Amino acid sequence: MTVTVPETRSGQPKQLDAGVFQPEISSFRLHLAAEGKAAKTVRTYTEAVQWFAAANLRREGNRTGCEEVGKRDVQEWVAWLLGRYSAAYASNQYRALQQFFRWLAVEEEIPDPMGGLKSPRVPDKLVPVFTGDELRRLERVCTGRGFGERRDTAIIAVLEATGIRLAELAGIRYDPDDPRRSDVDLWHREITVHGKGSKTRIVKISHDAARALDRYLRVRARHAQAYRPQLWLGVSNRGPMTASGIYQVIVRRGRQCGVEVFPHRFRHHFSHTWLDRGGVEGDLMELNGWTSPQMLRRYGASARSARARRSYDRVMQDSR
Repeated sequence: MTVTVPETRSGQPKQLDAGVFQPEISSFRLHLAAEGKAAKTVRTYTEAVQWFAAANLRREGNRTGCEEVGKRDVQEWVAWLLGRYSAAYASNQYRALQQFFRWLAVEEEIPDPMGGLKSPRVPDKLVPVFTGDELRRLERVCTGRGFGERRDTAIIAVLEATGIRLAELAGIRYDPDDPRRSDVDLWHREITVHGKGSKTRIVKISHDAARALDRYLRVRARHAQAYRPQLWLGVSNRGPMTASGIYQVIVRRGRQCGVEVFPHRFRHHFSHTWLDRGGVEGDLMELNGWTSPQMLRRYGASARSARARRSYDRVMQDSR
């Protein structure tokens, strides 16, 4: 297995040389892949365990195998992470280690050193929903007939109408000649998205989003790489956009009009809007591709207080 060396959030390369622990980590990587985990998930989990082994276990110099890892090793590592990174990041690293040691305990019939430990507490961070003015400013900053303007208008319109994940947005396919190879159905205002764990679902878009997407598709047809299966193409006849490229476009448009915007903020906004207008929670779970009600609480929290206050008069109206 080739060891990659991504950077930490401090800009320093991570230590990923796991030494004697690498064989088990490689087997864990194979296990994740065999379970159909997304490539990003496999890489994130694998690198988290490599980092723990290289920067913590090997530094001690007296560990010869995973069976010698104890609770204290994990606790010291988590404490180190919390001293340098956010609680959310430390929690993600913790969960990766947890999956590894659970798998290893079953695979090798050895004690799980993380049994009984608790994940770092992550404080709730409320993501503000968009105001009507912010959405209008975003729409205006993309106004124009050029390829870039129509594409960016369509991207923002689809995100606002669906709240789909950035990776799902980037993965939308388009083929005007073969509906079986296209995820876009403008007539029915539906888009097939490919979510986590290779799960697909169909989401609905608004009439406004359908019109914005239709305008983009007309200029896309004249693009030098219109034959490519990816829906979103780069300006100046460049190839398909990656999720990172789409992210940068959205952030740049926000800066141009003075709105703090990132793709995931649309997911919170969509969820709030749905609940605020009386949408059924089960339908929201289906549209967002959630399997746990916990996500309803997380994504609906940003404006829960405002929804409750607006419901006051309806619920507590004087009926005497």
